[in-house]
Amino acid sequence: MAAVGPLLSAIRGDIPLSFSAASLLTMLPVMAMGLAMFLGLRIAQRFGEHRTIALSLLVIGLATVSRLYLDSTVELILSAVLAGLGIALIQALMPALIKSRFSNNVSLYMGLYVTSIMGGAALAAAFSPFILARSASWRISLASWALLALLGLLAWFAQGSAVADLPQAPASGRQASFFGNSRAWLLAIFFGLGTASYTCVLAWLAPYYVEKGWSEQSAGLLLGLLTALEVVSGLVTPALANRSQDRRLVLVILLALIIGGFCGLILSPQRFTLLWPCLLGLGIGGLFPMSLIVALDHLDNPRRAGGLTAFVQGIGYLIAGLSPLIAGVIRDRLGSFEWAWWSLTAVMAVMIVMVLRFNPQHYARHIQ
Repeated sequence: MAAVGPLLSAIRGDIPLSFSAASLLTMLPVMAMGLAMFLGLRIAQRFGEHRTIALSLLVIGLATVSRLYLDSTVELILSAVLAGLGIALIQALMPALIKSRFSNNVSLYMGLYVTSIMGGAALAAAFSPFILARSASWRISLASWALLALLGLLAWFAQGSAVADLPQAPASGRQASFFGNSRAWLLAIFFGLGTASYTCVLAWLAPYYVEKGWSEQSAGLLLGLLTALEVVSGLVTPALANRSQDRRLVLVILLALIIGGFCGLILSPQRFTLLWPCLLGLGIGGLFPMSLIVALDHLDNPRRAGGLTAFVQGIGYLIAGLSPLIAGVIRDRLGSFEWAWWSLTAVMAVMIVMVLRFNPQHYARHIQ
């Protein structure tokens, strides 16, 4: 997913794509992730957590390597959707496994897990243009990342015996679903809006700077810098936030950083160019894990907490998946990405208001 933005110009030179259609390469897999989140825990209960994640990695690898043989927009989009389904099965399970295995350091290990996701994005964004330059083929550049799925699969099998089944959650009709719980919806919307900034920047930051006259390699490196800062923030922020169960101050600071980054992209894209991706990277990188950590804070039982985070991610990814499409449509209609950045700035301001409701003293009354 992160490789598409830096390679978009090369892809559009071979396959006719409008900016709106190109946005589907990010939007549809994210929405597929959202829909599949609701099935991940059920599949794991039937086949086991270890087998489910191994299957997911296999699906991701096959979907990625299939890009060597794609000749149309539909095939390219289908490969992205298939990879999104594989990603969703893993992301539905990992928060519950982390809470079960590292119950005393959930923030730290959630930060490590989410940071690893963003680290993969940093690698893809930074090096895909170089692979394109060496191979002269965007297909090879996209498909080469299947090697990471293979490495992940080998690592997963190597430590499979250490993965224990999740403890069962207390069963009752009221606890079976989060769809009727207002706090679960608030958490899901918060996660979705925050992830919208991540997916939109992932899809359109590099094309935005290519339009400003940058080369694809330079724009890809800029996106790589942003995702590298996401990695740093994703590690450091949860570790700092782990000192207190009240996460509100940390969340407000992260949202303020994102607002500053978007305002810089709009008002001064060619001056202090490295500063704006740094602000966005630090804000988005910390916000992603912290949104899930706040959800995990609401419940003690790992499987029940995992069900909540699966719901939060499911609804959240459906929301976030729309942002690249909306930004692409704005670009096609208005000829610029600036209005997309302004829209996301307003969304971050709304999220600051939402943060005020995340008082840990009241968690027990919202979700049982």
